[in-house]
Amino acid sequence: MTREITIGNVKIGGPRPLALIAGPCVIENEAATLRCAERLMTIVNGLSIPLIFKASYDKANRTSVTSFRGPGMKEGLRILAKVKESLGIPVVSDIHSIEQVQPAAEVLDILQIPAFLCRQTDLVVEAARTGCVVNVKKGQFLAPWDMENVVGKIVASGNEQIILTERGVSFGYNNLVSDMRSLPIMRRLGFPVVFDATHSVQLPGGQGGTSGGQREFVEYLSRAAVATGIDGIFMEVHEDPSKALCDGPNSIPLDELPVLLKKLKAIDAIVK
Repeated sequence: MTREITIGNVKIGGPRPLALIAGPCVIENEAATLRCAERLMTIVNGLSIPLIFKASYDKANRTSVTSFRGPGMKEGLRILAKVKESLGIPVVSDIHSIEQVQPAAEVLDILQIPAFLCRQTDLVVEAARTGCVVNVKKGQFLAPWDMENVVGKIVASGNEQIILTERGVSFGYNNLVSDMRSLPIMRRLGFPVVFDATHSVQLPGGQGGTSGGQREFVEYLSRAAVATGIDGIFMEVHEDPSKALCDGPNSIPLDELPVLLKKLKAIDAIVK
């Protein structure tokens, strides 16, 4: 069993039921972000599923220099603070450099280390030293047991508030595969493990100047992951993925989320 971690009014890990980390890939604007958060709150309240809201203020690893990145740190954190205060839900976003750590820690409940940066020691250590919960996305290039070294950096910095997230591993060119063995392997490290269901169906750079995705497989991978006994599920959602400014091809339409969550909650209850 993994340790239980408290994030605002949400508890994840230990004997707790499945938690949901969800939101748009990127903050497109304040109104759309608040609408998405409000819709998510309505959905999870009807299902009694704990929610952590996610949205990136800056997508620093986009495929093309012309890709939309978001409003930037200052404006993005202001919007996330408004979501947090107005709806009373914890929030998480990515950090990309040491300079972003302290300003982000003043607003965010979870500091997220992007998969491509999970081995950047200075960034991981600086995030750990804030005392915030740190969610580390496992790099697409790492074996699950390699995350023990990442965990070691955080623990050595005096922080045991750790979440580990699986988001697929590189499988040839422009493709990812999800190895469900990685979930119990990482859970043996003793910290909550989350499955990123939407990034796991991403086709990195698969459309030339942008990434593609296969959202039709999100449900199947999610069901399999929850059946392993994970602590949380991570999903990017959008009111209209065809118009999303980032990761639309692998985002779940908000209208389809309730049915999927009902299935995942039922599987989680059987497993736990």
